[in-house]
Amino acid sequence: MTQAKSKTLYDQDFYQWIEQTISDLKSGDLEALDRDNLIEEIEALGKREKRELESRLITLFEHALKRKYVPLEECHRGWDVTIRRTQKEILKILRDSPSLKNYLQEIFLDCYQEALENMQIKYDVEFPQNYPFPIEFNQLLTQSLS
Repeated sequence: MTQAKSKTLYDQDFYQWIEQTISDLKSGDLEALDRDNLIEEIEALGKREKRELESRLITLFEHALKRKYVPLEECHRGWDVTIRRTQKEILKILRDSPSLKNYLQEIFLDCYQEALENMQIKYDVEFPQNYPFPIEFNQLLTQSLS
């Protein structure tokens, strides 16, 4: 009969595992570290940041497309608010992780295409196939897109 693998603190209580890992790092007790799970969590953090940036950028493009091309004036103010809030959220992400600016340059056209496809499904409006917004990211994230 094989014995079941005992659960680690990581499996039993994630928050306590975090507290213990922080304590081990602060005290320099590197032998006590759960290295495998620590590496996995750090890798996951990076992936989450990238997904968050992609999601925010798609939202920005969706609302900018609606604002610029969908003739529903009663919705413009709400779309403007979402655009401004999303621009600020993207700027916060880039402030906290400046190296993601390179990733932003890699993904922005794909994010535009995804936003365009979403809006073409939702609205019976002619949207531009080619990217119509500022290429310079400072302008994209600080100026009005309407």
